Amino acid sequence: MKQFITFIRKEFLHVIRDRKTLLILFGMPIVQILIFGFALTNEIKNSEIVIVDNAKDVASTNIIAKITASRYFKVSTFLSQNSDMEAEFRKGKIKLAVLFPPHFNEQLVHENRAQIQIIADASDPNTATTLTNYMTSIIQEYQAEINGNNPVSLQIVPEIKMLYNPQLKGAPNFVPGVMALVLMLICVMMTAISIVKEKENGTMEILLVSPFKPIFVIFSKAVPYLLLSLINVSTILLLSIFVLDLPINGSIVLLFLESILFIITCLAIGIFISIKTSSQQIAMLISLMGMMLPTILFSGFMFPVENMPKPLQLISNIVPAKWFYIIVKSIMIKGLGFSAIWKETLILFGMTVFLLIISLKSFKTRLE
Repeated sequence: MKQFITFIRKEFLHVIRDRKTLLILFGMPIVQILIFGFALTNEIKNSEIVIVDNAKDVASTNIIAKITASRYFKVSTFLSQNSDMEAEFRKGKIKLAVLFPPHFNEQLVHENRAQIQIIADASDPNTATTLTNYMTSIIQEYQAEINGNNPVSLQIVPEIKMLYNPQLKGAPNFVPGVMALVLMLICVMMTAISIVKEKENGTMEILLVSPFKPIFVIFSKAVPYLLLSLINVSTILLLSIFVLDLPINGSIVLLFLESILFIITCLAIGIFISIKTSSQQIAMLISLMGMMLPTILFSGFMFPVENMPKPLQLISNIVPAKWFYIIVKSIMIKGLGFSAIWKETLILFGMTVFLLIISLKSFKTRLE
């Protein structure tokens, strides 16, 4: 019994002295609870929208005032022409557009019926459906107010149009998200574990003293996962085309080039983790918990980023999967070219360069 207690004490002291293990044991749960508490919500708030008011009359002004006062919408801009609306959707900054036809109030008063066109970005069908329901509710509320003081029943009919995904299929939303998640997990975790394994087995010292340059030793272990990840990309795209009936509307060459950039970014993260850790268990935990959860929560794949508090929205900007998710949706679903995604591409490229630089500076040719 005494030996058993001594063994328990030894293990306890071993855990207490390992700061990285303590951080994983106590830090991760706290962070996850805070993140899930703020990020997990089905309510959509402060969504960027545009309004095209071709009427500029009493009725359109009153409805716009109600929309502006709503906590669900944030009017990004007022457009003067319908053609400008498509450009705003292509930028990816807005989720919804509201178009008032000319003589809107006149039609409502004299014909007792008028239409409002609501156009939503349906590349995320859940968000599009929710936002159109919010907007329809606001319009119906205004309709109830004017009918309460009017003996003649006036009817405002919302005409809803879904861009990029008229059938509101789920595949256009989760295929880009699955691509980001799979590539992140495979590249980061497998690269980190394979390099740390060499440290644990003692073979890394032999590799470092060989004529082969040490930095090439690290990169050579990452290259196979680049090739394997490209196979995964091809498999996902083939399944989406032939099984899920989801065509690639943009350039497939551009999509593969962007995927290669994201894979290299993930490999750079894996290399950095492997340099900073000394055991496979720690590398695996950091790769899984530190990469999978941010990818799910902050990429916009499952939960709209604009719903989250400002601090979490800022944190989402350092998650590479967020930018890759935007890129894949823009190319694959919206059929856009490089001119629409150059900012996201530049951000991913900057992340890759930064990670490689700090990894090289942290890399030691002598193991301690």
